[in-house]
Amino acid sequence: MPRGLQLVFIAIALVVIGVLLVYIWRQSRLLSEQRLREKKTQEFQARRRDEMVESIRVIAMAVEADQVEYSEACLRLKGLLEHVAPELLEKPPFRVFQQVHDKISHMPTHRARKKTDSETLTQLDQERYEVEQEFAEEIREAATTLRHYRFD
Repeated sequence: MPRGLQLVFIAIALVVIGVLLVYIWRQSRLLSEQRLREKKTQEFQARRRDEMVESIRVIAMAVEADQVEYSEACLRLKGLLEHVAPELLEKPPFRVFQQVHDKISHMPTHRARKKTDSETLTQLDQERYEVEQEFAEEIREAATTLRHYRFD
């Protein structure tokens, strides 16, 4: 094989090797960036979960100290538990949060409550108070159990 043709093949091989090295380097960088993003996402989700668990404990303590309306606590605890440990909403004693939520979820809150006439609000509040009284003992028991529950 002529010497010139050998040099052409060597040059082509060097160019291919160079292109492959650049490709490998870029892929490696992209992979490192992806791993870093995944790590940050996992850290964020873990921090968010820890904050939700802390919120659950604070609300449970507020229930135990009668510092919050039971209906409000049930709505908030149900929402937090759906994200942290949804299986608990199906188990006693925590099932009460779902039960109370189901009974009062039709009631207006926030802006919708402000737009509702006072007579309707009085009726809805009476209904809510009755639900709270019906489940009061179960709610307190569930809150105490929840405050000491180990979320792993």
